[in-house]
Amino acid sequence: MTALKNDTFLRALMRQPTDYTPLWLMRQAGRYLPEYCATRARAGSFLQLCKSPSLATEVTLQPLARYDLDAAILFSDILTVPDAMGLGLYFAEGEGPRFERPLREEWAIRDLQAPDPHDHLRYVIDAVSEIRRALDGSVPLIGFSGSPFTLACYMVEGQGSDTYAQVKRLMYARPDLMHHILNVTTQAVIDYLNAQIEAGAQAVMVFDSWGGMLTQAAYLEFSLPYMARIMQGLTREREGRTVPRIVFTKGGGLWLEAIAACGADAVGLDWAVEIADARRRIGDQVALQGNMDPSILLTTPEAVSAEAKRILASYGQGSGHVFNLGHGISQFTPPENVAALVETVKAESPRYHV
Repeated sequence: MTALKNDTFLRALMRQPTDYTPLWLMRQAGRYLPEYCATRARAGSFLQLCKSPSLATEVTLQPLARYDLDAAILFSDILTVPDAMGLGLYFAEGEGPRFERPLREEWAIRDLQAPDPHDHLRYVIDAVSEIRRALDGSVPLIGFSGSPFTLACYMVEGQGSDTYAQVKRLMYARPDLMHHILNVTTQAVIDYLNAQIEAGAQAVMVFDSWGGMLTQAAYLEFSLPYMARIMQGLTREREGRTVPRIVFTKGGGLWLEAIAACGADAVGLDWAVEIADARRRIGDQVALQGNMDPSILLTTPEAVSAEAKRILASYGQGSGHVFNLGHGISQFTPPENVAALVETVKAESPRYHV
């Protein structure tokens, strides 16, 4: 593999000294970019875009051609794992992802098996290899997966939900079945992320998008322990350097201390957490990633720049901060506002690293 020219992101995740605060954006390859929309139209559907390694490579690289970002993230979807388990993923126009065969019967839950990523998810692994070659050592590549609990939400509900009534009913009425889903899915995620690392991913992230809607007791039983198992099961070193691990629970600000103890190298923050407070609470244990409200990118370049400066000042002096959003970028974001964000972080952050 080609030597890495810019490893600032990886060093920040390991809380090593850097010259500036590295930056990447969740969902940085997406519908706010006209070039992405053109490629997606050419693919025919979102799922076909995900399942074509060459097109996934193309859209992964698009934001890097526009902006001075410090990492690329694999273009894929968290629901590829349950799709590989045979649940039948499809995307209804205007309604988001759905599963043809959600887990509602005990026999279906008992029959659930972790897929072989080199077989059922070969297209993702091939995309990782192709993206890594195309990057040619310019910046690191991030691999990712959904958390077991977040995947289980979709697997049981069959689609997104405001209440997650089906999964909560299962969780409280039949915790044994819920734990079975989570055990199988945890093994699937470990295998999947390790296959991504083997193919060339240089850091990995677990997205716990729905963990924040749990009670504290339920989060500490049904979400966090499974992410901790994933951290323990991941390949720790590849190509002569550590592979950093990031966990992100949206809505998890109340439990930062527990999350920081799960074995990850970095904790992602949503916008509800003040980054200075997060650093005071857990910043001597892990790096912090975040945490601008994506809605600010819908405003003006001046407002975006001011908020970026505020977040940098809130974190303060020293390494261990990866600038990012508190969740994924909106499809309605003007691309010039992203440019203002990137330029501000690049211009203003070096003063915090002297």
